[in-house]
Amino acid sequence: MDTAEDSPVTPAPGTPPLPAAIVEASTEAPTQDIAGEVGHAGNGAHPGRDGDASGGESGLPPLSYGDAAAPPRSAPLPASSPAPQPVLAAAEPAPPATPPAPAAPTPPGATEAAASQPAFVEPPKSVEPPAAAAAKPEAKPAEVKSEPKPEKTAKPDADTAHEVPHVDIEKFATNVARMMEQGGRALAAFMKPREEGKIHDEPPQQVIDVVTTFGKVMEYWMRDAKRAIELQTSIGHAYLDLWANTMRRLAGETSPPIAVPDPRDRRFSDPEWSSNTYFDFLKQAYLVTSRLANHLVEDAEGLDPVTRRKADFYMKQVVNAIAPSNFVFTNPELLRLTLQSNAENLVRGMKMLAEDIEAGHGELKIRQSDNSKFEVGRNLAITPGKVVYQNELMQLIQYTPTTPTVLNTPLLIVPPWINKYYILDLNPEKSFIKYCVDNGITVFTISWVNPDEHLAQKTFADYMREGPLEALDIVLKITGAPSAHTLGYCVGGTMLSITMAYLSAVSTAERIRSATMFTAQVDFERGGDLKLFTSDETQIEAIERQMAEHGYLEGGKMAMIFNFLRSNDLVWPYIISNYLKGEQPFPFDLLYWNSDSTRMPAANHSYYLRNCYLDNNLSKGAMEIDGVTLDLKKILVPIYTVATREDHIAPAESVYIGASMFGGDVEFVCAGSGHIAGIINPPAGKKYQYWTGARPQGENVEAWIKRSTEHPGSWWPHWLEWVRHFDPTEVPARIPGTAAGYPAIEDAPGSYVKVRA
Repeated sequence: MDTAEDSPVTPAPGTPPLPAAIVEASTEAPTQDIAGEVGHAGNGAHPGRDGDASGGESGLPPLSYGDAAAPPRSAPLPASSPAPQPVLAAAEPAPPATPPAPAAPTPPGATEAAASQPAFVEPPKSVEPPAAAAAKPEAKPAEVKSEPKPEKTAKPDADTAHEVPHVDIEKFATNVARMMEQGGRALAAFMKPREEGKIHDEPPQQVIDVVTTFGKVMEYWMRDAKRAIELQTSIGHAYLDLWANTMRRLAGETSPPIAVPDPRDRRFSDPEWSSNTYFDFLKQAYLVTSRLANHLVEDAEGLDPVTRRKADFYMKQVVNAIAPSNFVFTNPELLRLTLQSNAENLVRGMKMLAEDIEAGHGELKIRQSDNSKFEVGRNLAITPGKVVYQNELMQLIQYTPTTPTVLNTPLLIVPPWINKYYILDLNPEKSFIKYCVDNGITVFTISWVNPDEHLAQKTFADYMREGPLEALDIVLKITGAPSAHTLGYCVGGTMLSITMAYLSAVSTAERIRSATMFTAQVDFERGGDLKLFTSDETQIEAIERQMAEHGYLEGGKMAMIFNFLRSNDLVWPYIISNYLKGEQPFPFDLLYWNSDSTRMPAANHSYYLRNCYLDNNLSKGAMEIDGVTLDLKKILVPIYTVATREDHIAPAESVYIGASMFGGDVEFVCAGSGHIAGIINPPAGKKYQYWTGARPQGENVEAWIKRSTEHPGSWWPHWLEWVRHFDPTEVPARIPGTAAGYPAIEDAPGSYVKVRA
């Protein structure tokens, strides 16, 4: 990398004074003309965003404080030294009463003295100068020119040093006032629903849980005196090493950093995090602190698994929140942008913050995509079809065939009701539904209602009866087929498993020819990160109190929980780009879907949390639906189950364990990537990989992967071949809305999916 020479610099004339620490740091920090990158991570690449939180391609230069060299460090100006003043001889004095006397000869050394102070102009003879001044020799005009002027000093190389943007003080102050005005609007939007009693926060319970969890961690470190001393010593050594490292850099020495960010951590990709000593110190201090904090949790012994996971989660939230990249005065890119725009970025950002709180009805609903670019039915969920049936809880969509003949056995998709079904039909290039239709399958999908208070008492059993059971009846009547393939995604797969166990108990399971599970759990002992919020009775009761207010759990609350599970990907990058940079997010279909959340009826959600996450009744054979005790071993339907290796919601280990609990044949596949990208992985993308092998049994999923076969690309063709072998018989294509008794109600995607929370 090209770097500027190490030379002290001072603020350019007209700019506001900079913090002493920043100016001091900049004297040793070479700078680079490299723009930062906007960060976004997650399960898929974000167009134009490929990192964490370091900012966008703003074209803003790294920090440098002026274009004039300051005095050398070896001879600093005294703190009391006056700023350079205008040359007095340049003014037009009043005409003297008598001509001035000739200048006296200049004694040795007077030239140097004149260069260090303002030139002296002799007063008119009618004015008697002080004795001390009279004794002082008068400077010659030629010697006045030797006075150093900031604008005449050598400038650093333009390719390696950068000027501080000129700040218009008046405009800056005006924008700060505008920012505060928008901040008042944001505060009012936050407070209004609370003052009206529409929102009742329970921070005490949340704080109590955090304090209790951290208390258990610190108990381990503090109850043994030797261990406590060793901990404190290691902390002290870490900070002393950092301080010594910084002092060496300030002294002009080359000193390697003691803490380096992970190469994948884009928060510190701006070059000034390394080239500027001030920001480098902040970065390393943060990294040292965060690693010490994580060490406290990871190395604490005697913690039960639930407490350890909660402590790890809470610690990560604290560590992520205090990152210097999240604040204007500790992030070089944000500071440059704020100075260059005269704080216009903060005005835009605060306006967006107010809008997002208003959109969330008092809760912050972080915009992750430019939602104005998308519309369900226009450029999302556009695979042609018809709504052929509906009830209070769902619409049933049948898709228009694209082949002259289709497989005799249709496919019924049961999506999660926590999200909307069109994750499987985002656009033609990513649509799993279109892939099935184009390969000759008659596809039906459930589109769940976005419930309100009128559906508060709809139970889990109601969702089963009015969802997959009723949809299965309609599918078989419309197609005339004796059975159907079924597919469940996430909690939709859990519901499908419960439905099959119920049908097996009442001897009608033959209507299901096969079942496919996408990242679906039936055993929750090793459930994903959601167990952090559902692991004890007090947490469940707190959720139930929230649902009791309106009869449902707000979709935004669930979305925020999912976001904070990956806060460095889905929260802080957007807080920085939206509210500190004032930038509109890029349009991204996956993140639009992620923000299009749904509400959950109180009765249904309470049953699900208690029986699955809290008590794990389904895998224990203790779950009851309508008086029927469910047993997964009685499910003899052939099952194709897909886990994703990096899934944090339905971990591969949990899905693997659950797959061993079914009584029939199981084809277990582990796909690369995570909960979304590992599933929505069309063959044309040629991304990731998948593993196939023997039926799951006692070992863990990583051991299974080691003895399995790895295949490049998408698992979709493998699944399609598996489905076809059950019934390769083909029949003429079925046109939606033509079956007797089931006319088309409306075009796909229907109206239920368009209701926003």
